[in-house]
Order: sequence, then structure tokens, then C-alpha cells
Amino acid sequence: MAAMDCGMITSKTVLLLLSVIFLAAGATLGFVGGRFISSYEDFDAFFRDEQILLPAVIIIIVAGVMLFLGVTGCFVTIKESQIGLRFFLAILLLMFITEAAAFILGFVYRERVVAEVQETMDELFQSYGKENPETEMVDFWQSQFQCCGVKNYTDWINREWFNRTGNNSVPQSCCKQEFKNCSGLLSEPQELNTEGCAVVMELRIKELINYIMIVILGFAVVKFFGMLSILVIACRKEENGYQPLNSGVFA
Repeated sequence: MAAMDCGMITSKTVLLLLSVIFLAAGATLGFVGGRFISSYEDFDAFFRDEQILLPAVIIIIVAGVMLFLGVTGCFVTIKESQIGLRFFLAILLLMFITEAAAFILGFVYRERVVAEVQETMDELFQSYGKENPETEMVDFWQSQFQCCGVKNYTDWINREWFNRTGNNSVPQSCCKQEFKNCSGLLSEPQELNTEGCAVVMELRIKELINYIMIVILGFAVVKFFGMLSILVIACRKEENGYQPLNSGVFA
């Protein structure tokens, strides 16, 4: 009997700890999903398909559910309600399936990043030099990411703006920050950022998606142990007639 009580107490302790983890995880997931969406606002000019936000939206929904789940888990574990435990298990299972779907979507959209970024950036760079938001966007990203052109700085040779100006130079936003007097001349490549913006952006976006996928995988493992603990508590209580600790009676 003592061993059984010890097993129940251990399972309850594990489940309570996991409930606290769910609370912390919910807050963390909310932050990660929010950061992805806020980052997308900086990248949105390069994406036509807003479905790339779908994994982040799923994560935020999961974060809200996890906060609710953490509170519910603490309550049903202490009370040892059979109905509550079953409800807790059902939510955990649903979230596990949802996170698995988000993990798969992460793989899908990660592979779409390269083609979509390059295609859209080609159009933006081609319209550079006109009075439009695209010109400011290109200058902003070339300065922010310290890059030049789509694939590399020589891409500007085939752009309408380059041929129209006729001064054999790229935009000054291509200049390295340490060269204050840089005029963007192609004859002075040592003063220019030569790496293409598409390469830099692709790497940054992929890193962010990979980070989100790792977080999702970690929380999925946590949920697996949470479901296992619920099954231990529910099965032992049902088979052995165990009474809640707060009742002061043990069968």
C-alpha cells in the first residue's frame, strides 16, 4: 500500500510540475509566435502568400490553450477528478496533434521561402528608383542586412535604375557602413556589401522557422509525459479504489 501511495504521489507531483511547465510554455509560445508575426511585418513586402503566417497563428492559439491547460492541470491533479483528468488528457492529445501539424507545416513553408523571396525581390528591385514604397523598402533592407542586389551586387547592372542613371554605380544603401564617403561605384567594390539580400533573408527566415520547430518539438515531448502521468493516476485510482489525498482516507 505504501508503495502504491508513493507511486500516486510521484505521479501527481510529476503532473503538477508539468502543469507549471505548461504555464511557462504557454507564455513562451505566445512570445515566439508573436515575434514571428512581428518579424513578418518587416518581411511582408517580399511575400504574397500570407499563409506563411499559419504556423505562427497555430502557435499562438496553442499558447492560449496551454495557459488554460496549466491552470486546469493544477486543479484536476489536486482534486483527482476522473472527469477532469479525462478532459485534461483529451486536451493534451488534441494539442499534441495540433503541434505535430504545425511542425509539418514548418517543413513545408521552410522549403517555399527560397523561391518566394527571390521571385518577389526581383520585382521589387526592378521597380527601384521610382516614387514608390518599394524604393524605400529596398534601401532599408540593403542597409539593415548589409547586402546588395538580389543574388549579389552585380545584379544591379541589369536593373532599369542602373541603366537610367548611367553612372556605373549601385544605390548608396549598398555601401559598407565604415565608408562614409562611399558613392556606390562598381569600380570600388571594396566599399560595397557584395552579398545578395535574398541569401541573407532566406537564412534569417529559415533560422526563425527552425527555432519555432525546435520549440514545438520540445513541448510535444513534454505533453507526451503529461498524458502518461494522467493515465497512471487515472488507472491506479480506478483499479485500486484510491481516494484523493485531501480526503484523509486511503483504500
